[in-house]
Amino acid sequence: MRLKALLPAWMPWIRKRFKLSPALEKQLLAISPRQMDRRLAAKKNQKRRRIYGRTKPGYLLKHHIPVKTDSWDVKSPGFTEVDLVSHSGNSGAGEFGYSLNITDIQTTWTETRALLGKGQTAVQQALDEIEGMLPFRLLGLDSDNGSEFINWHLQAWCERKQIQLTRGRPYKKDDNAHIEQKNWTHVRKLLGWERYDTQNAVDAMNDLYRRELRLWLNLYLPSVKLVKKVRVGSKVRRVYDGPKTPLERVVASKQGDAAQLSILKELQRSLDPFQLAKVIDRKLERIYRLANRRLSPKAQEKIETSQAKQVRSGRRKGCGKDARFASLEIPSGFPLSHSHNSNKHSPVTYQMARHG
Repeated sequence: MRLKALLPAWMPWIRKRFKLSPALEKQLLAISPRQMDRRLAAKKNQKRRRIYGRTKPGYLLKHHIPVKTDSWDVKSPGFTEVDLVSHSGNSGAGEFGYSLNITDIQTTWTETRALLGKGQTAVQQALDEIEGMLPFRLLGLDSDNGSEFINWHLQAWCERKQIQLTRGRPYKKDDNAHIEQKNWTHVRKLLGWERYDTQNAVDAMNDLYRRELRLWLNLYLPSVKLVKKVRVGSKVRRVYDGPKTPLERVVASKQGDAAQLSILKELQRSLDPFQLAKVIDRKLERIYRLANRRLSPKAQEKIETSQAKQVRSGRRKGCGKDARFASLEIPSGFPLSHSHNSNKHSPVTYQMARHG
């Protein structure tokens, strides 16, 4: 549905890049959302989702910050949900990067900043920077119960800025469903679950977050919003509004900052979303190269898979009928004492050396 709405808006740039014939352009604009889903199903199935959490509860202010349990019913931009996404890889030890994600409930406008560690001062400074970049006034922050948000430092900042600070219920991620969705679409799908634990990696992530990515996501990518749920017998039918970009929603609200909206509209007209996507891919490749491979999931998965194969192979050749022939067989690639391959690495040490 979002891709269907995106095509007419992107067609001027599509014509320049792909030299479509009139007949093909007509077919492209006529294709239905369901047909798009069927054609893209194989690509979507290649993506695997994994969830990691590094949130620790904050107790000091827990009873001073109200719990928000009712569903959002706001008519103006400025009320947001905020969360941190961990880039710890397979280990929570030591200091590593986080992505601070904030999304507006009414307009779906989203901003992200990278931090090294999750200290109270760093979180507050990132929020201060994001507040200055929003095309509307920040009115409310709703977070989980992590100590990075539930602290006197952030509460004083919110009181000084006249921002409402609320929190969700402990261990109830559905209370922050909007930002949990953006954590996946705006961070995990791009950066994965690698470990980023250097200042260079954090700086590279911020170079992407502050520039091309925020423009590409907020100016060009439409999204739909749930309007209501209708129960039909035993099923619940969800009704969504029409796809719109976050910028279009801010303009429609008529409560955005006029000067910032004028700049953003000019950027939307002058920039090429395909060129933005190319720059984003190039910067993502640079970020991937800065990951700590030794403590990232892929390295560990390969080591564990190799170990499991060796164990299974050993069991199969050491018991049952295969045991009679086990002593007579030489495994393929086995380094004989007199061969030239005797200095070859074992699969486990080779994988560790490659990703170390």
